[in-house]
Amino acid sequence: MSTAEMTSPEPPKPRPRWRIPVAIVALLFGAATIKSGGSVLFIDGPDRVAAGDYVPFVLWFNFLAGFFYIAAGIGIFMWKSCVAKLAALIASLSIAVFIALGVHILMGGAFEMRTVYAMTLRCFVWLTFAFLLMRATHPEPAT
Repeated sequence: MSTAEMTSPEPPKPRPRWRIPVAIVALLFGAATIKSGGSVLFIDGPDRVAAGDYVPFVLWFNFLAGFFYIAAGIGIFMWKSCVAKLAALIASLSIAVFIALGVHILMGGAFEMRTVYAMTLRCFVWLTFAFLLMRATHPEPAT
């Protein structure tokens, strides 16, 4: 028997307690995003009027991203290691859309300032989640 076979594998790391509130935030954020985006995209009513000069590509991105927020929330709660990559993908795509929004604004496109605030919040939240999850699921190797 080799030394590698004699050593037992490392026990799985315990799930951190902070995963539950983070998962809840992701789930609520996703549900709210789908509801608010869907009401503007699919219902011709007061929500669409209140949206003002919304930017369609930002609205569509955020609406679709809401489903990924929910998937990430479930993955965080279940403590799946792949969720760190999903959070990083959400953060990266949010930043890309935020940059595209900036280009849209600089080119004189109509927009609402609350869209800038919302994209700032989304980018911050998902960058934070991605950082936390990457550190927790992919710790630096001991030297």
